[in-house]
Parts: sequence; structure tokens; C-alpha cells
Amino acid sequence: MVVSMMQRQPKARSPSFGEARLDALQRHAFDYFLNETNPANGLVADRSQPGAPASIAAVGFALAAYPVGVERGWISRTDAIARTQASLRFFWTSARGTGPDATGHKGFYYHFLDMMTGRRAGICELSTVDTGFLLAGMLAAAAYFDRDSEDEREIRTLADALYRRVDWPWACDGGATISHGWTPEAGFLPYRWEGYDEAVLLYVLGLGSPTHSLPTESYAAWASTYEWKEIYGYEFIYGGPLFVHQYSHIWIDFRGIQDAFARDKGIDYFENSRRATHVQREYAIRNPLEFVGYGENFWGLTASDGPGWTTRRVRGIERSFFDYVARGAPYGPDDGTVAPWAVVASLPFAPEIVLPTIAHFQDAYPQVTGKYCFRCSFNLSFQTEADADAGWTSPYHFGINLGPVVQMCENFRSELLWRLMRACPYVVTGLRRAGFTGGWL
Repeated sequence: MVVSMMQRQPKARSPSFGEARLDALQRHAFDYFLNETNPANGLVADRSQPGAPASIAAVGFALAAYPVGVERGWISRTDAIARTQASLRFFWTSARGTGPDATGHKGFYYHFLDMMTGRRAGICELSTVDTGFLLAGMLAAAAYFDRDSEDEREIRTLADALYRRVDWPWACDGGATISHGWTPEAGFLPYRWEGYDEAVLLYVLGLGSPTHSLPTESYAAWASTYEWKEIYGYEFIYGGPLFVHQYSHIWIDFRGIQDAFARDKGIDYFENSRRATHVQREYAIRNPLEFVGYGENFWGLTASDGPGWTTRRVRGIERSFFDYVARGAPYGPDDGTVAPWAVVASLPFAPEIVLPTIAHFQDAYPQVTGKYCFRCSFNLSFQTEADADAGWTSPYHFGINLGPVVQMCENFRSELLWRLMRACPYVVTGLRRAGFTGGWL
């Protein structure tokens, strides 16, 4: 049986990337959650753009980041408790129902919320997967704040109650798989969580519920739509963008545990993500579309900001550029835009190729480092009149980018999030009901 060998190897360090440099990178990302949060309700801005709404997924990442900050000495336990309480109290008491300006419904919450009022922002959907990231952050906080004090007991009580309130079968809308979301104007969205992607966590949380759980056939129906491919000599469950191989792994330690599909293929999901990471790098080395910069230390295609929907002739080639889309390798879409944060989020899987790439981005392209760690993305093929060689760089930082930097750096360094979630009974139950066995289970 082929399983991940990375879990049994010593953690490699690049000669140019020591512990202090990694610590500074992680701390720089953590600062986003210190500064881009409304302390009154615990909501976190989706991005650093002035006036941006809150993202419920960013709140989930913040709730999981605070324990990291406490352990690293970047925030006091008292301050982390207060921030966590503000978030949990807000979601527990927020407006729920079918009204167009509520905060949530059936235990799920709208993708974007007004930073001040906490009500639905714009005409966004009640998002199932983003609610999953929010709940995962709540459960991580409950696992970390385990002391016998009134404040920490409240965190555990509220997190448990919020998780138990979710009506998972409702989100299936009569089908086997989970819908992407719902709006009061049009009902359920026509898309479902099918095929391998970031929704592994969503199904595990739904299966683990002691109140309104998903049926086990939901997971089987979802996994039945996987695509097993061989690319550049690597066999793996295919997903083009890097984030689909990372987001569930932030919370769940998949090393050595397998569901039915993984057992049949002789792999675990950690090893799958390692292979996907190497495929991304190999794609950049081959650089079939001849984008500027691509190479062994310049890769990282994922869902990210982009130069915008436009076409330009660059070095004699007509190029199409995109705005915010889920870029992927090797089948695209690809417009030359890479996301350095997504490379960092693969650190536990392949440190031997991730650390040199981070160092290259930091040393060779200072324009991509901003107020908080790396900016969302940059593109050297999108030339500008001011400085053609500098290309385009996103002006913004995103909470859902920087959270994975904080958490995956920490999983690489201490396995903190993995250890916390291994102790969560709902996650353990969900994994077992999904058919996972072996390893730490």
C-alpha cells in the first residue's frame, strides 16, 4: 500500500529559509486577523480593501488563528478569549430566518456580512462550504480553550450549540449531495458539492452531527464523482487549483487514514495533496503557455485575484487575462497569475519544494509582500506602462488566503490544528461515518 512517506521524514528546512524567517512570515499573516476585525462582533473583513464586507470563512480562519497566536506569544490568552467570545456570541444571537437581510438560516450563514450590522451583504448566497470553515474554526476554538473558567466554558458551550443547530439534510435539497447554497430570492443554487474539492471537511462535519446529520450515502455519492488521473507521472485524485488540496487539510490530519476510495487506490489524502503540489511545480517548469517567471521556484495556481478581464498582446502573443477565478494546473485556466500564499499553504505536504519557492518570491519579487505577508497574487506577464518588468500585483490581502498561511505553517511546525481537531468528537465521528479507518483513528 502506498501511503504518504512525508509524515515519517524529518521536517526539511531550506538553507535559505530558517526558523526565524518562517516565524516572521507566519506572524505577518496573523496580523491580518488582529487588525481587520470588528472587535464588537468578531467579524473579519473579506479583504483589505476599505469598505469590504466580512467573510464568514475568514471568521473561521480567525477563530483557528487565535490559538496559534496564543501559543506563539503574538496575542494574550485573555485577548484571544475576548475575540472568540465576540464572534460566537454574535452568531448565536444574530438574525436568522428567510428574510433577505438576515444573517443566517437553518444554522448556515451568508457568505458575506456587513462588517458593522452583521446582516447579509448584497445578494450573496447562504454558503454551505463557507459555513463549514466557520464551524471548523468554532470547533477548533472549543478544543483549544479547555480550561475550567467561565469564559472558556462559554466558548465551548456556544461552539457546541452553533454546530448542533445546523440542519445538514435541509442543505441537500432532497438530493444525496450538499447544495452550494441558497438565497431567499431563488431558493437553492443549481450547483452541488460533487467531485474532489475543498468540501471533504463539509461532509465530515455534516456526518458528525449528533442532531441533524447527513446520511452516509451523501459521502458515497460525493466521492463517486472523483477523477483519478495520471499527470507527469503522478497518479492522484485530480483537482486543478491548489486550494482544493489544502483547505480541508488545515483542520483534518489525513496522514495514514483512508476512506474506501483511498484504500482502493493505495493512497491517503495527505499523499494525494503532496502529489498535486508536485504537479503544480512540474507544470510551471514545463511552462507550456510560456508565461514570464514560471519555473521550479515560481508556481502556485489557485483561486485568486487577477489583472482583470482583458486581452493584451505580450511579446508577440495574444493573451487573455482574468479577474478572480479558480486557476488550475495543468488544464487551466491559466493567465500567468500565481498566488504565493497558496505555495505556503502546501508547506506540510512538500517542504522541500515549498520553502525554496517562498524564499524566491520574497527575495526576487518584493512587490508581492505587502502589509500582511503576501498579497493575493501577481502576474509578470501582464505588463503595465509604468513598469513592464514588474507586471501586475494584487493591491489586496484576503482573509481566506492568510488564514491558511497561519494554520498550515503551524501544522508544519507543531501540528497544533491537527491535534486540536483529532480531539474533536464530531470530527472523529464524521470521519468514521465517511468510512475512514487506520492511522490515528
